[in-house]
Amino acid sequence: MTFSITAFCPRTNMVGVAITTSSIAVGSRCPHVRAGVGAVASQNVTNPQIGPDVLDWVQSGDAPDTALTSVMDREPHPEFRQVAVVDTKGNTALFSGGNTLGTNGTAIGQGVVAAGNLLKSAELPQIMVDHFAAHPDLTLPERLLSALEAGLASGGEEGPVHSAALLVAHEHPWPLVDLRVDWHETAPITELRRLWTEYEPQMQDYTNRAVDPLAAPSYGVPGDE
Repeated sequence: MTFSITAFCPRTNMVGVAITTSSIAVGSRCPHVRAGVGAVASQNVTNPQIGPDVLDWVQSGDAPDTALTSVMDREPHPEFRQVAVVDTKGNTALFSGGNTLGTNGTAIGQGVVAAGNLLKSAELPQIMVDHFAAHPDLTLPERLLSALEAGLASGGEEGPVHSAALLVAHEHPWPLVDLRVDWHETAPITELRRLWTEYEPQMQDYTNRAVDPLAAPSYGVPGDE
């Protein structure tokens, strides 16, 4: 009940995932990122442990396809899992089990992977990959979100989506972007876009506050003068 796009930006070394689904709180289960390592979207009937396990193998030196195979060989229910992986060299890997739900599909481009299930069209992942590839000038968070919007515009899922997330890692152990819409009755991707529009101008400020509070801007709240 999900579609996602997972990608690497060679210009900035960012990695990230944009994802949406019909169930609640997709951002708490499905996207996983690690600065300097890679990103994973683990979906369909979700096992949240798959993402961290794959990233551990990639961090230890394995290519995404080897890492994904190692994890899925140990996974007790691989037939229910759909997993997309990209590392910080732009290498990719995909797994889609035999019990992936409904109309489903996957697509791979240069440093980008898209996957979905219970879709209106199996072409949706390729539409997202093509959209991502057509906008190399954008920042990675913007490219991911824009590609997710393109997937929705092309038909999206069989039913309405209700949650969405944008997760991006850059230079630090914490995410550069971690925006979530845990539930929206009608338009979680629109709400995610609104959050990104509010957050983007402040994004670097939060990193600056973590690294060097004395050089960071004020918080812009009452009492901070």
